[in-house]
Amino acid sequence: MSFTYTYARAALAVDCVVFGLDEADLAVLLIRRDLEPFAGKWALPGGFVHLDETVDEAARRELAEETGLGRVYLEQLYTFGGIDRDPRERVVTVAYYALVNLADHRVKAATDAREAAWFAVSDLPALAFDHDAIAAMALERLRSKVRYRPLGFELLPPKFTLTMLQRLYEKVLERELDKRNFRKKVLAMGLLEELDEVEQDVAHRAARLYRFDKKRYRELEKAGFDFEL
Repeated sequence: MSFTYTYARAALAVDCVVFGLDEADLAVLLIRRDLEPFAGKWALPGGFVHLDETVDEAARRELAEETGLGRVYLEQLYTFGGIDRDPRERVVTVAYYALVNLADHRVKAATDAREAAWFAVSDLPALAFDHDAIAAMALERLRSKVRYRPLGFELLPPKFTLTMLQRLYEKVLERELDKRNFRKKVLAMGLLEELDEVEQDVAHRAARLYRFDKKRYRELEKAGFDFEL
């Protein structure tokens, strides 16, 4: 026995807000659309969900197809269902945000994207569809969550200095942090492994390198550890 729906249904899509940290600012990855609607405008990477995939699988596929990114931290953000958010048809989109270390990922435009580029969160162009609202919500979620989850380490290389770590939090939170208090607090958590290595090829005095101990964090989390910066 087969069943069919007699009512019109909305199309399902995914959109991804990809954050990266460069020397100057926290940035978002955008693609310039090559197809109508909004051909030539900047937008978030995304597309329609296939019938044979989950929304999580669709988000990762679209990131790979439109930007070349793979194996990145990805978390579901919110579902946007404005009636007129897409001029083609009724489309509901599940939004995600992703965190990448820029040094480890080279982006490239593909499929229906004309080009891909990074933009500072403080200087985003007007975006297609309702992507301005999606990007704004993702930024607020990131700013809130980095304070109680160690998500920020996803934006750093595997080995980093304490200065790099502090700069990350200052860029995300948009405020300066006291150097002494920040270092005292982050080191007291016992989540950083001090390495017998220092920075290489730098003009200033080379600083000690550290690594985030994910295994240690998972152990502490199970025991009720409260990460808060």
